[in-house]
Amino acid sequence: MIEKILSYLGMARRAGKIVSGEFQVETMLKKNKGQLLILACDAPSGQRKYEKWAGDHNIPVIIIGTKQELGIALGLSPRSVILVMDEGFAKAILKARS
Repeated sequence: MIEKILSYLGMARRAGKIVSGEFQVETMLKKNKGQLLILACDAPSGQRKYEKWAGDHNIPVIIIGTKQELGIALGLSPRSVILVMDEGFAKAILKARS
């Protein structure tokens, strides 16, 4: 399950359909943009504010993987928060999670 989700995240990044990192995700959530919020299971408790913002805009939230795993999937440094911008990728990730 997690391997498939991480693979989808890598594809979404290469397609330019995600934003990651605190500042970018916060900016997009405040603009009511995004289809799926992903938080690392080892994210600091301060990151949980993103869950509230996503909930306010009816954006689904999943908590999966570590910061290191998410970063590797994206080909970047460790990431604790990722926002999937594309509806197709979001649905695929949610389906893979089930």
